Amino acid sequence: MQDKNIIHMDLDAFFVSVERLREPKLRGIPLLIGGSDNRGVVAACSYEARTYGIHSAMPMKTARRLCPHAKVIGGDSERYSQYSHMVTEIIAEQVPIYEKSSIDEFYIDLSGMDRFHNSYLLAKKMREDIKRETGLPISFGHSINKTVSKVATNEAKPNGHCKVDQGAEKVFLSPLTINKLPQVGQQTYQTLRSMGVVKVRTLQQMPVELIENVLGKNGRSIWQKAQGVDHSRVMPYSEQKSMSQERTFGKDSSDVKTIKNYLVSLTERLAFKLRKQQKLTACITVKIRYSDFDTQSVQCRIPYTSCDHVLIKHVKELFDKLYQRRVLIRLIGVRFSHLVGGAYQINLFDDTEEMIKLYQSMDSLRQRFGEKKIQRAVSLPFRAYDVNPFKG
Repeated sequence: MQDKNIIHMDLDAFFVSVERLREPKLRGIPLLIGGSDNRGVVAACSYEARTYGIHSAMPMKTARRLCPHAKVIGGDSERYSQYSHMVTEIIAEQVPIYEKSSIDEFYIDLSGMDRFHNSYLLAKKMREDIKRETGLPISFGHSINKTVSKVATNEAKPNGHCKVDQGAEKVFLSPLTINKLPQVGQQTYQTLRSMGVVKVRTLQQMPVELIENVLGKNGRSIWQKAQGVDHSRVMPYSEQKSMSQERTFGKDSSDVKTIKNYLVSLTERLAFKLRKQQKLTACITVKIRYSDFDTQSVQCRIPYTSCDHVLIKHVKELFDKLYQRRVLIRLIGVRFSHLVGGAYQINLFDDTEEMIKLYQSMDSLRQRFGEKKIQRAVSLPFRAYDVNPFKG
């Protein structure tokens, strides 16, 4: 069986690093990025700020209380997206298979490359290329699977690299605390701590059946990760990954107000799908099919987001730009592409803690009772899948 060579690369304190490129005097000081008033939240923070117990998604008022002398800046999601694309292009030029798992994180499969290049040396060269061409610090881990490589990256941070030789995965993980394992969130961490499990070595020695009984279906997966076992593949990244919604009207229409409200409904459904899958989009396409079947579309690149209110604004602007014929419309559609993995963090710059909690609450209700149970008022007449507002 061919040996696996998996690289995990992660840009160090990505948003902070980009800001320090723009303003070098920000280096070496506690830096908070996010909403500047007390209702905002921390989107990202520097390593200096983390020493005070600050972390992303923390209320800004709490962070400022922990570190009163920290510098607070609003952030620039468009600039961060641009740098993310730059790094992606450098990686894409040098490797056969890579997975962009978030705006600042990559998995690379170099299996078989040792016939031509030493995979570890190739990863070091790629890291230096990224640092030279973008100015951004980046760390990487190298092992036979995604889990161990990701943990190795975190151990190498900031601005370092770590190689775990084949066969040494279990020994490498053994002395680490359990919250350093992927998939061990705060709730799982507390559950394991209550059982006296602090280090990975303890988890390694426990029967898998016990962990499965305590943690449910994720228990076996976590136990396997603790053993250094992970068979998941690096999924090839493609800028063409997308999701879309469209609707054919029963009766062709030129009622712009009603059509825009329908676009809101489509966009709202897609945005919820993005968040449910923990993805972000960087490209929006709006499509129109006229009554004579002439079909046109227009798209725009945007900073990575999964926010309804941001996406709806762009969708409406694209529709206004596209709808020039002023004839009856048969079909409309919305598509999100250039998808990457990522939670809500990229959207924290402009939102208040109340806005974020509102999204979380709405999504929780949708997942529990169905996505049609809560929606914007303008989309109420159009949201039901089997109801068409343009039917006569």
